[in-house]
Amino acid sequence: MLPDMVKHCLRLMDPFFSRERFGEPQVLAGMLLLIFLAQCVWLADRGFTRVRITGSEMFRIEQGLGQWHRHGIAGAPCCALTGPSNSTGSPESTHGGNYDPYHSPLWYLAASGPLLLWPRQLQPDSIFYWGWLERAPGFISGMLLGASLWYVARRLYGNMGGYVALMLYCFSPGIIRACALWFAEPETGAAWGAFGTIFTAIAVAHTLYAPREVVLWNWRRIVLLGISLALAIGSQFSLAVVVPLALAFMLYLAPTRRGAAVAIWAAACGVAGLLLFASYSFHPRAFVEGMRHANFFSVTWQAFAMRGAYQQLLSQLAQSSPALVIAAPAALVTYLAWPRARYFGNHAPLLVTVVFLFLAIAMPHHPGLGFQFLAVPFLFLFVAGVIADLLETRYRSLVMACVWGLLVAQAIWNVWELARIGRG
Repeated sequence: MLPDMVKHCLRLMDPFFSRERFGEPQVLAGMLLLIFLAQCVWLADRGFTRVRITGSEMFRIEQGLGQWHRHGIAGAPCCALTGPSNSTGSPESTHGGNYDPYHSPLWYLAASGPLLLWPRQLQPDSIFYWGWLERAPGFISGMLLGASLWYVARRLYGNMGGYVALMLYCFSPGIIRACALWFAEPETGAAWGAFGTIFTAIAVAHTLYAPREVVLWNWRRIVLLGISLALAIGSQFSLAVVVPLALAFMLYLAPTRRGAAVAIWAAACGVAGLLLFASYSFHPRAFVEGMRHANFFSVTWQAFAMRGAYQQLLSQLAQSSPALVIAAPAALVTYLAWPRARYFGNHAPLLVTVVFLFLAIAMPHHPGLGFQFLAVPFLFLFVAGVIADLLETRYRSLVMACVWGLLVAQAIWNVWELARIGRG
Protein backbone atom coordinates (compact mmCIF):
# COMPACT_ATOMS: atom_id res chain seq x y z
CA MET A 1 0.00 0.00 0.00
CA LEU A 2 2.75 2.45 0.97
CA PRO A 3 4.77 2.09 -2.28
CA ASP A 4 1.57 2.66 -4.28
CA MET A 5 0.87 5.85 -2.33
CA VAL A 6 4.42 7.05 -2.91
CA LYS A 7 4.14 6.38 -6.65
CA HIS A 8 0.83 8.24 -6.76
CA CYS A 9 2.36 11.24 -4.96
CA LEU A 10 5.31 11.23 -7.36
CA ARG A 11 2.95 11.21 -10.35
CA LEU A 12 1.13 14.21 -8.89
CA MET A 13 4.45 16.02 -8.39
CA ASP A 14 5.69 15.29 -11.92
CA PRO A 15 4.22 18.52 -13.40
CA PHE A 16 6.04 20.57 -10.75
CA PHE A 17 9.43 18.86 -11.10
CA SER A 18 9.44 18.43 -14.85
CA ARG A 19 12.50 19.43 -16.83
CA GLU A 20 10.65 22.53 -18.01
CA ARG A 21 9.91 23.69 -14.46
CA PHE A 22 12.92 22.39 -12.59
CA GLY A 23 16.04 21.62 -14.58
CA GLU A 24 19.62 22.79 -14.97
CA PRO A 25 18.73 26.49 -15.49
CA GLN A 26 16.70 26.55 -12.28
CA VAL A 27 19.50 24.84 -10.34
CA LEU A 28 22.11 27.31 -11.57
CA ALA A 29 19.83 30.25 -10.83
CA GLY A 30 19.17 28.89 -7.35
CA MET A 31 22.91 28.55 -6.70
CA LEU A 32 23.52 32.14 -7.80
CA LEU A 33 20.74 33.37 -5.53
CA LEU A 34 22.22 31.44 -2.59
CA ILE A 35 25.58 33.09 -3.26
CA PHE A 36 23.78 36.43 -3.34
CA LEU A 37 22.11 35.66 0.00
CA ALA A 38 25.46 34.69 1.53
CA GLN A 39 26.92 38.05 0.51
CA CYS A 40 23.96 39.89 2.06
CA VAL A 41 24.29 37.92 5.30
CA TRP A 42 28.04 38.58 5.42
CA LEU A 43 27.56 42.32 5.00
CA ALA A 44 24.71 42.45 7.53
CA ASP A 45 26.86 40.60 10.06
CA ARG A 46 29.59 43.22 9.66
CA GLY A 47 27.03 45.98 9.92
CA PHE A 48 25.81 44.92 13.35
CA THR A 49 29.22 45.72 14.88
CA ARG A 50 30.33 48.61 12.67
CA VAL A 51 27.12 50.64 12.63
CA ARG A 52 24.87 51.34 15.60
CA ILE A 53 21.17 51.44 14.93
CA THR A 54 19.98 54.94 14.04
CA GLY A 55 17.09 56.81 15.59
CA SER A 56 15.07 56.73 12.38
CA GLU A 57 15.60 52.98 12.06
CA MET A 58 14.48 52.35 15.64
CA PHE A 59 11.51 54.66 15.11
CA ARG A 60 10.48 52.74 11.99
CA ILE A 61 10.60 49.45 13.87
CA GLU A 62 8.70 50.72 16.90
CA GLN A 63 6.02 52.35 14.77
CA GLY A 64 5.46 49.07 12.95
CA LEU A 65 5.46 46.99 16.13
CA GLY A 66 3.08 49.45 17.73
CA GLN A 67 0.57 48.92 14.96
CA TRP A 68 1.03 45.15 15.05
CA HIS A 69 0.16 45.30 18.77
CA ARG A 70 -2.81 47.62 18.09
CA HIS A 71 -1.26 50.63 19.82
CA GLY A 72 -1.87 52.93 16.87
CA ILE A 73 -1.25 53.32 13.13
CA ALA A 74 2.29 53.82 11.94
CA GLY A 75 2.97 57.28 10.59
CA ALA A 76 -0.53 58.51 11.42
CA PRO A 77 -0.65 61.07 14.26
CA CYS A 78 -4.44 60.79 14.53
CA CYS A 79 -3.81 57.30 15.94
CA ALA A 80 -0.55 57.86 17.78
CA LEU A 81 1.28 55.06 19.53
CA THR A 82 0.54 54.64 23.20
CA GLY A 83 3.28 52.19 24.11
CA PRO A 84 6.74 53.10 25.50
CA SER A 85 9.54 54.08 23.20
CA ASN A 86 13.25 53.34 23.60
CA SER A 87 14.49 54.90 20.39
CA THR A 88 16.24 58.21 19.90
CA GLY A 89 13.90 58.88 17.00
CA SER A 90 10.34 60.15 17.31
CA PRO A 91 7.48 61.12 15.06
CA GLU A 92 8.37 64.78 15.59
CA SER A 93 12.03 64.29 14.68
CA THR A 94 11.26 62.09 11.69
CA HIS A 95 8.49 63.94 9.88
CA GLY A 96 7.38 66.76 12.09
CA GLY A 97 4.64 64.87 13.90
CA ASN A 98 2.48 64.91 10.74
CA TYR A 99 1.38 62.08 8.52
CA ASP A 100 4.31 60.40 6.83
CA PRO A 101 4.12 61.94 3.32
CA TYR A 102 6.37 59.32 1.71
CA HIS A 103 5.35 55.91 3.07
CA SER A 104 2.17 54.13 4.07
CA PRO A 105 1.97 52.00 7.23
CA LEU A 106 2.71 49.00 5.00
CA TRP A 107 6.34 50.13 4.89
CA TYR A 108 6.55 50.05 8.68
CA LEU A 109 4.63 46.79 9.03
CA ALA A 110 6.83 44.95 6.54
CA ALA A 111 10.01 46.18 8.24
CA SER A 112 8.90 45.16 11.73
CA GLY A 113 6.79 42.07 11.09
CA PRO A 114 9.50 39.44 11.78
CA LEU A 115 10.33 41.14 15.09
CA LEU A 116 7.02 39.86 16.45
CA LEU A 117 8.99 36.66 17.05
CA TRP A 118 11.37 38.47 19.43
CA PRO A 119 10.13 37.67 22.96
CA ARG A 120 11.80 40.57 24.81
CA GLN A 121 11.92 44.34 24.58
CA LEU A 122 14.13 45.73 21.83
CA GLN A 123 17.38 47.31 22.94
CA PRO A 124 19.83 49.00 20.54
CA ASP A 125 22.76 47.32 22.29
CA SER A 126 21.40 43.84 21.51
CA ILE A 127 20.89 44.46 17.79
CA PHE A 128 23.26 41.59 16.94
CA TYR A 129 20.58 39.20 18.20
CA TRP A 130 17.29 40.72 17.04
CA GLY A 131 18.84 42.50 14.06
CA TRP A 132 18.65 39.33 11.98
CA LEU A 133 14.87 39.43 12.24
CA GLU A 134 14.90 43.07 11.14
CA ARG A 135 17.09 42.22 8.12
CA ALA A 136 14.92 39.26 7.11
CA PRO A 137 12.44 41.28 4.95
CA GLY A 138 15.36 42.75 2.99
CA PHE A 139 16.87 39.31 2.41
CA ILE A 140 13.55 37.83 1.34
CA SER A 141 12.51 40.65 -0.98
CA GLY A 142 16.01 40.75 -2.45
CA MET A 143 15.87 37.04 -3.23
CA LEU A 144 12.39 37.36 -4.70
CA LEU A 145 13.40 40.34 -6.84
CA GLY A 146 16.40 38.38 -8.15
CA ALA A 147 14.23 35.36 -8.91
CA SER A 148 11.69 37.57 -10.69
CA LEU A 149 14.42 39.24 -12.73
CA TRP A 150 15.81 35.87 -13.79
CA TYR A 151 12.36 34.52 -14.66
CA VAL A 152 11.45 37.52 -16.81
CA ALA A 153 14.87 37.66 -18.50
CA ARG A 154 14.76 33.95 -19.30
CA ARG A 155 11.26 34.19 -20.73
CA LEU A 156 12.20 37.17 -22.89
CA TYR A 157 15.76 36.33 -23.94
CA GLY A 158 16.41 32.66 -23.22
CA ASN A 159 18.78 31.02 -20.76
CA MET A 160 21.79 33.22 -21.54
CA GLY A 161 19.77 36.37 -21.05
CA GLY A 162 18.58 35.04 -17.71
CA TYR A 163 22.10 34.18 -16.57
CA VAL A 164 23.50 37.57 -17.57
CA ALA A 165 20.73 39.50 -15.80
CA LEU A 166 21.01 37.36 -12.66
CA MET A 167 24.81 37.59 -12.46
CA LEU A 168 24.66 41.36 -12.81
CA TYR A 169 22.10 41.37 -10.00
CA CYS A 170 23.73 38.88 -7.64
CA PHE A 171 27.10 40.68 -7.64
CA SER A 172 25.74 44.22 -7.57
CA PRO A 173 27.17 46.15 -4.58
CA GLY A 174 24.18 48.51 -4.53
CA ILE A 175 21.64 45.69 -4.41
CA ILE A 176 23.54 43.87 -1.69
CA ARG A 177 23.86 47.03 0.42
CA ALA A 178 20.12 47.68 0.11
CA CYS A 179 19.18 44.12 1.11
CA ALA A 180 21.55 44.19 4.10
CA LEU A 181 20.39 47.72 5.12
CA TRP A 182 24.00 48.91 4.99
CA PHE A 183 23.55 52.69 5.29
CA ALA A 184 20.28 52.27 3.38
CA GLU A 185 16.56 52.33 4.03
CA PRO A 186 14.47 49.28 3.08
CA GLU A 187 13.87 49.76 -0.66
CA THR A 188 13.92 46.21 -2.01
CA GLY A 189 10.22 45.74 -1.29
CA ALA A 190 9.41 48.82 -3.36
CA ALA A 191 11.72 47.61 -6.14
CA TRP A 192 10.11 44.16 -6.21
CA GLY A 193 6.66 45.70 -6.25
CA ALA A 194 7.51 48.05 -9.14
CA PHE A 195 9.17 45.26 -11.14
CA GLY A 196 6.25 42.93 -10.49
CA THR A 197 3.72 45.58 -11.46
CA ILE A 198 5.26 46.27 -14.88
CA PHE A 199 5.81 42.69 -15.93
CA THR A 200 2.60 41.31 -14.45
CA ALA A 201 0.74 43.95 -16.47
CA ILE A 202 2.63 42.87 -19.58
CA ALA A 203 1.86 39.21 -18.87
CA VAL A 204 -1.83 39.97 -18.36
CA ALA A 205 -1.96 41.87 -21.65
CA HIS A 206 -0.55 38.87 -23.50
CA THR A 207 -3.37 36.66 -22.21
CA LEU A 208 -6.16 38.89 -23.47
CA TYR A 209 -6.27 37.14 -26.84
CA ALA A 210 -7.18 33.79 -25.29
CA PRO A 211 -10.72 32.64 -26.21
CA ARG A 212 -12.02 32.66 -22.63
CA GLU A 213 -13.86 34.96 -20.27
CA VAL A 214 -11.00 37.38 -19.81
CA VAL A 215 -11.64 39.13 -16.50
CA LEU A 216 -12.70 36.07 -14.51
CA TRP A 217 -10.06 33.85 -16.05
CA ASN A 218 -7.33 36.33 -15.05
CA TRP A 219 -8.36 36.64 -11.40
CA ARG A 220 -5.02 35.24 -10.18
CA ARG A 221 -3.07 37.75 -12.25
CA ILE A 222 -5.42 40.52 -11.13
CA VAL A 223 -4.68 39.69 -7.49
CA LEU A 224 -0.95 39.45 -8.22
CA LEU A 225 -1.00 42.80 -10.03
CA GLY A 226 -2.94 44.35 -7.15
CA ILE A 227 -0.46 43.01 -4.59
CA SER A 228 2.46 44.35 -6.63
CA LEU A 229 0.84 47.78 -6.89
CA ALA A 230 0.11 47.86 -3.16
CA LEU A 231 3.67 46.82 -2.28
CA ALA A 232 5.18 49.44 -4.58
CA ILE A 233 2.95 52.38 -3.64
CA GLY A 234 2.74 51.39 0.01
CA SER A 235 6.53 51.35 0.25
CA GLN A 236 6.96 54.67 -1.57
CA PHE A 237 4.01 56.88 -2.49
CA SER A 238 5.84 58.36 -5.49
CA LEU A 239 5.75 54.91 -7.11
CA ALA A 240 2.15 55.68 -8.02
CA VAL A 241 3.82 56.44 -11.37
CA VAL A 242 3.74 52.69 -12.13
CA VAL A 243 -0.08 52.81 -12.25
CA PRO A 244 -0.30 54.72 -15.57
CA LEU A 245 2.78 52.89 -16.86
CA ALA A 246 1.09 49.53 -16.31
CA LEU A 247 -2.05 50.71 -18.09
CA ALA A 248 -0.03 52.11 -21.00
CA PHE A 249 1.72 48.77 -21.55
CA MET A 250 -1.57 46.87 -21.38
CA LEU A 251 -3.29 49.16 -23.89
CA TYR A 252 -0.31 49.00 -26.25
CA LEU A 253 -0.09 45.20 -26.18
CA ALA A 254 -3.83 44.59 -26.51
CA PRO A 255 -5.12 47.25 -28.93
CA THR A 256 -8.18 45.18 -29.83
CA ARG A 257 -9.07 44.30 -26.22
CA ARG A 258 -8.64 47.67 -24.55
CA GLY A 259 -11.96 47.41 -22.72
CA ALA A 260 -10.87 44.18 -21.06
CA ALA A 261 -7.43 45.66 -20.32
CA VAL A 262 -8.96 48.67 -18.58
CA ALA A 263 -11.33 46.41 -16.62
CA ILE A 264 -8.46 44.23 -15.39
CA TRP A 265 -6.31 47.26 -14.58
CA ALA A 266 -9.19 48.87 -12.65
CA ALA A 267 -9.84 45.64 -10.73
CA ALA A 268 -6.14 45.39 -9.82
CA CYS A 269 -6.16 49.03 -8.66
CA GLY A 270 -9.17 48.16 -6.51
CA VAL A 271 -7.28 45.25 -4.93
CA ALA A 272 -4.29 47.53 -4.31
CA GLY A 273 -6.52 50.17 -2.75
CA LEU A 274 -8.11 47.59 -0.46
CA LEU A 275 -4.68 46.36 0.66
CA LEU A 276 -3.49 49.89 1.35
CA PHE A 277 -6.69 50.51 3.33
CA ALA A 278 -5.95 47.33 5.29
CA SER A 279 -2.46 48.66 6.10
CA TYR A 280 -4.22 51.56 7.85
CA SER A 281 -6.06 48.92 9.96
CA PHE A 282 -9.26 49.76 8.04
CA HIS A 283 -9.33 53.11 9.82
CA PRO A 284 -11.18 55.46 7.41
CA ARG A 285 -9.93 58.74 8.86
CA ALA A 286 -6.30 57.61 8.94
CA PHE A 287 -6.53 56.31 5.38
CA VAL A 288 -8.16 59.44 3.96
CA GLU A 289 -5.78 61.77 5.78
CA GLY A 290 -2.80 59.63 4.85
CA MET A 291 -3.71 59.85 1.17
CA ARG A 292 -4.40 63.58 1.48
CA HIS A 293 -0.97 64.23 2.97
CA ALA A 294 0.85 61.81 0.65
CA ASN A 295 3.49 63.43 -1.55
CA PHE A 296 3.17 61.55 -4.82
CA PHE A 297 4.89 63.90 -7.22
CA SER A 298 7.00 66.97 -6.54
CA VAL A 299 9.34 67.93 -9.38
CA THR A 300 12.26 70.31 -8.97
CA TRP A 301 12.75 71.47 -12.54
CA GLN A 302 15.87 73.41 -11.62
CA ALA A 303 17.65 70.10 -11.06
CA PHE A 304 17.78 69.47 -14.82
CA ALA A 305 19.97 72.56 -15.22
CA MET A 306 22.42 71.39 -12.57
CA ARG A 307 25.42 69.50 -13.85
CA GLY A 308 25.97 67.98 -10.43
CA ALA A 309 22.62 66.18 -10.58
CA TYR A 310 23.71 64.17 -13.62
CA GLN A 311 27.15 63.50 -12.17
CA GLN A 312 25.59 62.26 -8.96
CA LEU A 313 23.20 60.00 -10.87
CA LEU A 314 25.98 58.46 -12.95
CA SER A 315 28.11 58.01 -9.83
CA GLN A 316 25.27 56.23 -8.03
CA LEU A 317 24.66 53.91 -10.99
CA ALA A 318 28.38 53.07 -11.14
CA GLN A 319 28.41 52.33 -7.42
CA SER A 320 25.33 50.14 -7.79
CA SER A 321 27.08 47.97 -10.36
CA PRO A 322 30.55 48.80 -11.76
CA ALA A 323 29.87 46.50 -14.72
CA LEU A 324 27.21 48.94 -15.90
CA VAL A 325 29.94 51.51 -16.60
CA ILE A 326 30.90 49.38 -19.61
CA ALA A 327 27.82 47.27 -20.26
CA ALA A 328 25.13 49.99 -20.22
CA PRO A 329 26.75 52.37 -22.77
CA ALA A 330 27.67 49.44 -25.02
CA ALA A 331 24.12 48.06 -24.87
CA LEU A 332 22.61 51.50 -25.56
CA VAL A 333 24.86 52.13 -28.58
CA THR A 334 24.03 48.68 -29.94
CA TYR A 335 20.32 49.28 -29.39
CA LEU A 336 20.40 52.60 -31.26
CA ALA A 337 22.59 51.39 -34.12
CA TRP A 338 21.18 47.90 -34.69
CA PRO A 339 17.51 47.59 -35.77
CA ARG A 340 17.38 43.95 -34.69
CA ALA A 341 17.79 44.98 -31.04
CA ARG A 342 14.86 47.37 -31.20
CA TYR A 343 11.78 45.33 -30.27
CA PHE A 344 9.32 45.36 -27.39
CA GLY A 345 11.36 43.01 -25.21
CA ASN A 346 14.11 45.63 -25.11
CA HIS A 347 11.84 48.68 -25.42
CA ALA A 348 9.96 47.97 -22.18
CA PRO A 349 12.84 47.81 -19.65
CA LEU A 350 14.64 50.71 -21.35
CA LEU A 351 11.51 52.88 -21.22
CA VAL A 352 10.94 52.17 -17.52
CA THR A 353 14.63 52.83 -16.82
CA VAL A 354 14.44 56.21 -18.57
CA VAL A 355 11.27 57.16 -16.67
CA PHE A 356 12.78 56.22 -13.31
CA LEU A 357 16.09 58.00 -14.00
CA PHE A 358 14.16 61.08 -15.15
CA LEU A 359 12.27 61.07 -11.84
CA ALA A 360 15.50 60.49 -9.92
CA ILE A 361 16.82 63.76 -11.34
CA ALA A 362 13.50 65.61 -11.13
CA MET A 363 12.99 64.64 -7.48
CA PRO A 364 16.50 64.59 -5.98
CA HIS A 365 15.12 64.40 -2.43
CA HIS A 366 11.84 62.98 -1.14
CA PRO A 367 9.57 61.76 -2.68
CA GLY A 368 12.02 60.83 -5.45
CA LEU A 369 14.62 59.07 -3.34
CA GLY A 370 14.97 55.49 -4.45
CA PHE A 371 14.17 55.88 -8.15
CA GLN A 372 17.82 55.41 -9.08
CA PHE A 373 17.85 52.13 -7.15
CA LEU A 374 14.54 51.06 -8.67
CA ALA A 375 15.89 51.64 -12.19
CA VAL A 376 18.82 49.25 -11.74
CA PRO A 377 16.94 45.90 -12.16
CA PHE A 378 15.28 47.22 -15.33
CA LEU A 379 18.67 48.35 -16.62
CA PHE A 380 20.08 44.87 -15.91
CA LEU A 381 17.21 43.44 -17.94
CA PHE A 382 17.84 45.78 -20.88
CA VAL A 383 21.56 44.98 -20.92
CA ALA A 384 20.82 41.24 -20.78
CA GLY A 385 18.40 41.55 -23.70
CA VAL A 386 20.88 43.32 -25.96
CA ILE A 387 23.62 40.85 -25.04
CA ALA A 388 21.31 37.93 -25.81
CA ASP A 389 20.70 39.44 -29.28
CA LEU A 390 24.43 39.84 -29.89
CA LEU A 391 25.03 36.22 -28.90
CA GLU A 392 22.88 35.15 -31.86
CA THR A 393 25.22 36.78 -34.38
CA ARG A 394 28.36 35.40 -36.00
CA TYR A 395 30.39 37.24 -33.35
CA ARG A 396 29.01 34.99 -30.62
CA SER A 397 32.44 33.76 -29.44
CA LEU A 398 33.84 37.27 -29.09
CA VAL A 399 30.73 38.56 -27.34
CA MET A 400 30.67 35.54 -25.02
CA ALA A 401 34.30 36.09 -24.03
CA CYS A 402 33.76 39.80 -23.33
CA VAL A 403 30.55 39.24 -21.38
CA TRP A 404 31.86 36.47 -19.17
CA GLY A 405 35.09 38.36 -18.61
CA LEU A 406 33.13 41.39 -17.43
CA LEU A 407 30.74 39.37 -15.24
CA VAL A 408 33.49 37.30 -13.63
CA ALA A 409 35.60 40.41 -13.03
CA GLN A 410 32.72 42.13 -11.24
CA ALA A 411 31.99 39.00 -9.19
CA ILE A 412 35.62 38.70 -8.07
CA TRP A 413 35.88 42.41 -7.32
CA ASN A 414 32.64 42.38 -5.32
CA VAL A 415 33.60 39.35 -3.24
CA TRP A 416 37.05 40.86 -2.63
CA GLU A 417 35.55 44.12 -1.40
CA LEU A 418 33.18 42.26 0.90
CA ALA A 419 36.06 40.23 2.31
CA ARG A 420 37.90 43.45 3.17
CA ILE A 421 35.06 44.65 5.40
CA GLY A 422 36.09 43.69 8.90
CA ARG A 423 34.44 43.89 12.25
CA GLY A 424 34.66 46.84 14.56
